Amino acid sequence: MYIPFLIILALDIITCHLPNGQEIDINAHEISSVRDVRADADHHFAKGTKCLVTMTNGHINTVTEDCDVVRLMLKAISGNNGK
Repeated sequence: MYIPFLIILALDIITCHLPNGQEIDINAHEISSVRDVRADADHHFAKGTKCLVTMTNGHINTVTEDCDVVRLMLKAISGNNGK
């Protein structure tokens, strides 16, 4: 007899915005670092980039939110999980 199992995947997602205005959902557990864009590095990233969100796979998401805002979103998620 086959018994189907329901798998529930709980993801902690934050929503940020790319410099072109597109929303991006980021799995908080896959973030390895969050850092501000240096003032002298403006020409390296798209206009409007304020924060670099580095993922565990090495991909860098450039977002328009300030890093303080990203950190607050991450802290809110970890607070909801009792971490």
